[in-house]
Amino acid sequence: MTSAVPLRRNRDFILLQAGQTLSTSGGQSTAIAYPLLVLALTHSPAKAGLVGFARVLPWPLFGFVAGVLADRSRRKRLMIVTDVVRLAAVTTLVVAMAFDALGFALILVVAFVEGAMFVLFNVAEFGALRSVVPQHQLPAAAAAEQARYSTVSLVAPPLGGALFGVARALPWIANAVSIVFSLGSLLAMRTPFQERRADDVVRSVRTELAEGLRWLWGHDFFRSCALLFTGVNIVYEGLFLILVVVGKQQGLSSGEIGALVAVFGVCSLVGSFFAPRLQRRLSMKTIVLTSFWVQLGIAAFVVKPNVYVLVAGTVPMALLLPTANSTVIGYRVAVVPDRLTSRVNGVARTIALSGLPLGPLVAGLLLDSFSARATVAAFCIALLVFALLASTNRAIRNAPSLSELEPA
Repeated sequence: MTSAVPLRRNRDFILLQAGQTLSTSGGQSTAIAYPLLVLALTHSPAKAGLVGFARVLPWPLFGFVAGVLADRSRRKRLMIVTDVVRLAAVTTLVVAMAFDALGFALILVVAFVEGAMFVLFNVAEFGALRSVVPQHQLPAAAAAEQARYSTVSLVAPPLGGALFGVARALPWIANAVSIVFSLGSLLAMRTPFQERRADDVVRSVRTELAEGLRWLWGHDFFRSCALLFTGVNIVYEGLFLILVVVGKQQGLSSGEIGALVAVFGVCSLVGSFFAPRLQRRLSMKTIVLTSFWVQLGIAAFVVKPNVYVLVAGTVPMALLLPTANSTVIGYRVAVVPDRLTSRVNGVARTIALSGLPLGPLVAGLLLDSFSARATVAAFCIALLVFALLASTNRAIRNAPSLSELEPA
């Protein structure tokens, strides 16, 4: 475990953040490029939604097993392998474009492989974060990760849209370069990504997975958050496709759509900056419950169906979600035993993200059959239900306190 120096002076933490900032930038730039590419090739929102579905389908398919694999193996080696496979998949897509051999099926496969490698990498990264940061600094470190992601969300979408406008292959070329930088940062880190194990007996995947699931299920607060966040994430992923489709319908260019997505990144970055302060001033209960209710701001689009109104409606959500995410994730990573870190956090994220593939799929099907206004109205009703469930949930109303993590 790294000594308790300030995060800004923690060498391996800085390396981890720098490498993942570049890698996530590449991934986020292609996140907007995928639907733009499919719409350019097929003119079908449903097919664009299907690619979005394929890109996030690995969470419910592999998330649970990924946690077991990350706890069993050397996490650093696993993260390096996933980066190499990701690089190969992205390169395949670029080569297909260069030889004019790109088809819808190949886009689906590459999106799925990219998503699968991200799942393995992300679950293992929880162990890396816990290894390079002292326990009481983990909520602040999680907030820093939210700030990193928010910065990427600010820069990557307009960059991806602009690169796509210049040449369709450019977003994936930039993604490949960013993966190379991620590999370099991992190789430069010195801290082992796991503690030494006293018991090296290899048990069945089912047994080890059950151990992580029992730990999470035995903590009512974490279980409730994971289940309720499942529904919210479906809506969030669907809104991304709605924004792209509505922007195209209003005649916006790829770069302009990327710039609108970046507004969410600006707000997330601001929210990340204030996250540590809000963690000190507000209770976990207040943070979590408020994060559910502010998401209803997208109802403004139902009153005024305009892409700019839709973006404005997401502002409250974008401002508070970094605080909510870093608070829950930071506390969970801090209190789970190291040997269970990847499994417990893999289970939690898999439950929370298990419905993610349905977001773009449902949004695409609804947009093919109904108006964008009706689609957003349906999503608003879903968000209202989740907000009411959270407000009446006993575990969330009795949420723990971050002060429990402070050293005696």
